[in-house]
Amino acid sequence: MTPIQIMVVEDESIVALEIKDRLKSLGYAVPVVATSGEEAVKQASEKQPNLVLMDIRLKGEIDGVEAAEQIRTRLDIPVVYLTAYADAHTLQRAKITEPYGYILKPFEERELHTAIEMALYKHKMERKLKESERWLATTLKSIGDAVITTDARSCVTFMNPIAEALTGWPQAEAVGKDLAEVFHIVNEETRALAENAVTRVLEEGIVVGLASHTMLIARDTTETPIDDNAAPIRDEQGNIAGVVLVFRDVSQQRRMEAELLKIQKLESLGLLAGGIAHDFNNMLTVIIGNISLMKMLLAGREAIFEKLDAMEKASLRAKGLAQQLLTFARGGAPIKKTVSLAEIITESADLALKAVHVTCQFAIPDGLLPVEADKGQISQVLNNLFTNAEEAMPHGGMLQVQAENMMIGTNPDLPLKSGNYVKVSIQDQGIGIARNDLSKIFDPYFTTKPSGSGLGLATAYSIVHRHDGYITVESKPGVGTTFFIYLPASEKEIPETKAIQEMEGRPIAGKGKILLMDDDELVRRIGGAILKHLGYQLEFAKDGAEAIELYQQAHISGEPFDAVILDLTVPGGMGGKEAIKQLLDINPNIKAIVSSGYSHDPVMSNFKEYGFSDVVVKPYSLEEMRQTLQQVILGQ
Repeated sequence: MTPIQIMVVEDESIVALEIKDRLKSLGYAVPVVATSGEEAVKQASEKQPNLVLMDIRLKGEIDGVEAAEQIRTRLDIPVVYLTAYADAHTLQRAKITEPYGYILKPFEERELHTAIEMALYKHKMERKLKESERWLATTLKSIGDAVITTDARSCVTFMNPIAEALTGWPQAEAVGKDLAEVFHIVNEETRALAENAVTRVLEEGIVVGLASHTMLIARDTTETPIDDNAAPIRDEQGNIAGVVLVFRDVSQQRRMEAELLKIQKLESLGLLAGGIAHDFNNMLTVIIGNISLMKMLLAGREAIFEKLDAMEKASLRAKGLAQQLLTFARGGAPIKKTVSLAEIITESADLALKAVHVTCQFAIPDGLLPVEADKGQISQVLNNLFTNAEEAMPHGGMLQVQAENMMIGTNPDLPLKSGNYVKVSIQDQGIGIARNDLSKIFDPYFTTKPSGSGLGLATAYSIVHRHDGYITVESKPGVGTTFFIYLPASEKEIPETKAIQEMEGRPIAGKGKILLMDDDELVRRIGGAILKHLGYQLEFAKDGAEAIELYQQAHISGEPFDAVILDLTVPGGMGGKEAIKQLLDINPNIKAIVSSGYSHDPVMSNFKEYGFSDVVVKPYSLEEMRQTLQQVILGQ
């Protein structure tokens, strides 16, 4: 075991030799004896002894007190004075250097040994304490929460960087100030001063949490919603020596909770809509299909045609309402294709903007990335936003529409995965949205319009969410409103579309044999009437099992079906999803169209993955069925 190293500083050689001998007899090592203050500082730096025995009166420019001060501050080596002087002036100077002992000559060996061991122990404990304090300070500075500590008088003693950032007070300026001056909190709703948790801790000695809706007002008046708790700091006797206050910015947490609440509301509404959607859309299919046929048959009879046209428009509005309901949460899964968002924006603006007093200005770059989207649903979002913007500017104004590519990394303000996005901004110069309404505009059935349904923006929110995107809004009453839409960009190229062939303004007559499977007899009837009118031969099945049997017979007989239309959902029977698996076994090249009155099932949005060639959503019109069949059978 290496002996403890003690440096002796003594300018009397005989005294120095005696001290050295006594130290060796006590088991200590004496690596060097210095005779001046300058030499003491130099040798202490080089030898790094465990302790210094320092005489006060020394030869040279600096005495023992000055040398001890430099050794303590520069090298953190404990110093014990060994001197013959004990006058008040010398003692006062020595105290300033914070010595670890003070021995008067002449001294007893036991006294020397005790002073040295006590000094070494005290220095060891102080080092441990300093290390603990450094470790604690480093920990408090590095944690993600804001931390402020106070003394028993509620004066600030420490702040970590997070606390500095949230309060706007640097630690150097805050230390010594009353906490209330630095940590200014109010009730978010009433704006009254909030109860100071630290005061309660000092009074009651318990852990105290902040009340709900607490808002921190920073030095620059920035407001931040916070959550926190305060706990007492006790000394060895159990007395309260101060308080530690830990708080955090809950802005992002609130945003996430609000987003989750919106999604939950939409999911609840989606469950309700899904329960009635199938039957409702089946009825609309019958209505719209019959109207389409009657318009074809009664072309030229204007009076009847106008009434049918009005009936069709009313039915299509009912279809639109059903689609809005279906878009919520479980319903309305987007049927995505690689599309040009620039094209959808301009088309939607042309359709939605009717007022001559509203000027639309576009800023869309040529290199705007494509997106994977359901064109109809995204058009619905944009139509809604354009219509709202026009209504918000009854006296006219400029509507600025901007689109841009952007890369999103980790951003707490945008609940999006990292990647490439297309950002669309729609800014009007309208009446704006009241501050209290901003947080509710995406809620189902919330509206400020006397005749509004409250589904438009809720539908837009759900559509964008189901496209893995994000929609948000900024508004100032009397200045205007800006909606921001973020949609994931696609790396795929936009496929070329084939135009539907027409001859003399009339659609090409269908040719081929079709199998229509649907559990609803009325839908089978109107579907059959439409298909026969289009020129197709037809057979019917009421469920998947019957469809498989008919398809198998036709395949064996050498008179196969050119296409099959399968209803996705058959209550109590085999639906299209199960039927297509067995039909593919019969004919891997089968041309099958999936049809449904609600589209929350992934089969509707990912129909190709399940073996289908295309999809037709109920309620469908004659023209929609015609186009779908031509694309599937003829590839047009």
